[in-house]
Amino acid sequence: VQLQASGGGLVQAGGSLRLSCVTSGRTSRTYGMGWFRQVPGKVREFVAGISWSGSSTYYADSVEGRFTISRDNAENTVHLQMNNLKPEDTAVYYCAAVRSAGGWVPKIPSAYDYWGQGTLVTVSS
Repeated sequence: VQLQASGGGLVQAGGSLRLSCVTSGRTSRTYGMGWFRQVPGKVREFVAGISWSGSSTYYADSVEGRFTISRDNAENTVHLQMNNLKPEDTAVYYCAAVRSAGGWVPKIPSAYDYWGQGTLVTVSS
């Protein structure tokens, strides 16, 4: 499974961005998907996750109500819609895939099997 993340950029506080992660591989649509972010010198943290069917979604408390994760299995794509962005959302964002655990996705990076290359999101104040 290969993952390609895109959509990062520079935005002012209060603005929006939409990240996309295109997956390839015959079984990629059966994987749970997650978005993580990392700031230099800090650990990679969970942002949002979605089950393989899209029926279950999970969010970090810091983004709940502002970010929305979705997936289109026909297009092998996972999106992260980020609204009302804050300077503290500045980070490199990574998408990741985990072999399906039913309707649940983990929140720890080490549980994921595949990673994309990351896309930088910068929010100016």
